[in-house]
This record gives sequence, C-alpha cells and structure tokens, in this order.
Amino acid sequence: MNNYTNDNSARRYRAHVSILGTTQIHLRNPYIIAWWSAAFPGFGHLLLSKYLRGFVLFIWEVIVNIKANVNLAMIYSFLGEIEQAKEILDTRWLLIYIPVYLFGIWDSYRTTVDLNKVFVLAEREEHRFNTFSIGALEINYLDKRNPAMAIIWSLFIPGLGQLYIHRIVTAFFVIIWCVVFFYYSHGLEAISLLFLGEIEQATSVLNPEWLLFFPSLYGFSVYDSYMNTIENNKLYDKEQRKYFQEHYQSQHFNVWKGKKVE
Repeated sequence: MNNYTNDNSARRYRAHVSILGTTQIHLRNPYIIAWWSAAFPGFGHLLLSKYLRGFVLFIWEVIVNIKANVNLAMIYSFLGEIEQAKEILDTRWLLIYIPVYLFGIWDSYRTTVDLNKVFVLAEREEHRFNTFSIGALEINYLDKRNPAMAIIWSLFIPGLGQLYIHRIVTAFFVIIWCVVFFYYSHGLEAISLLFLGEIEQATSVLNPEWLLFFPSLYGFSVYDSYMNTIENNKLYDKEQRKYFQEHYQSQHFNVWKGKKVE
C-alpha cells in the first residue's frame, strides 16, 4: 500500500488534500473564532472548515437580519437616532435572531477548543496524509503560496484569495454572496457615479441595509485567505521535511543537544 495516502489506518489525520481544497486541523485561538462568529454568524465555522454549519448560519443571518431590520437599526444607532432604531426593529424576527446568534458564538468557541485537542493528538500520531489529488475537474496539491497575494486578491473581490489557495468551497460561497450584496446594495452603481463626480447621486442610490454586510465579508475573506495561506505553507514545509528525513537522511545521523553525532 502507498504509505503517502490516507489509508484509514489512523484514528486522526492532520490534513486532507482533495480536488475541492486542502482541509487541515491546526491550533487556533478560540476567542478569535468566536469573534468572527459575533461579527457575522457562520464565519467562525467557515474558518474551521465546518462548511455545512457555516452555510446554514450565514444564510440564516442574511434572511433574519433583513426581516428584523437589524442593519437599519444599527445605522440609526450610529447616527444617534436611538428611538428610530427601536421603532424600526421587528420583534417577530428579532426574538429568533438572538438565540441563534449566541449559539453561533458558543458553538464556534467550543468546536475550536475540541479541534485544538484533536490537533495535538494528530501531531503525536504523525500519520501520513495524501498530498496530491487529481480528478476530472480539478488538480490540487500541497504548495507554497504568497500570503500577500492572497490579501491583495481578496481586497479586489472577496473569494478570489480563497481561489488563489484552492479553497474552492469557501471561494464559491463567498463570491456568490458578494454578487448578491453588490446587486442589492447598488454598490457598483454608486462607484460608477462616484467616478463621474456625482457624489450626491452615488450616496442616494446606495441601499445601506445591504451595504452594511460588506465590511464583515471583506474582512473575513482577507483574514481567511491570509491565515490559510500561512498554515498551508507550514503544512507543506512539515511534509517536505518529513519526506526528506525518511528518504535522504542517513539512518546513522543523529543530533543530540545541538551537536552532530557520527
């Protein structure tokens, strides 16, 4: 059997390379993951590659947020119009918004703590995982990439940074919702008017309720692509180091206390 593939002989694997992306477990700060869930439900789970849970929470956030007028209430509160913010909130939707919002934060924190423990056990087991995947639609393999490029492409359009590092599932999801947010917020229309010098018209055409989704979406895209580029590079270095040690390093070579022992 090829010992460089996932042969299901280990209890835990540190990573898995497929045509849809490179999924790995690594140490994360539970508070940062919880913060992203607080910024936008679902983002914390997407950072953990818990896609199904993340997709459900993300779509729920968009639907219930719009129905409850949460973003509009936030805009009024930013303007100091507290009473108007209270009046515009729809309590029929708001009361189901709060429990799920808190669940997203709690569950992402709990899952991060658990995955950190799994990572420690997987590191000790050090079982081989597949590093190359080829299929009819895609090719994916471990490689080193530039974190700065991941940030730059994410700043152009959210999701492009994920495409750069081959996180296909997250990239597809983020790009689709980026198009939805641009369409309903009239963001591109406002940018076109801004270039033409029509500042007042550009401001009036914007839909602030949908526009308020963009800071979280852009921030997540930048952070996710940058962080995963760093971790993928570490995974590549570790796998290469282990491969060279097993195939090219002399069996009689040992290092004790920083000194070479023949």
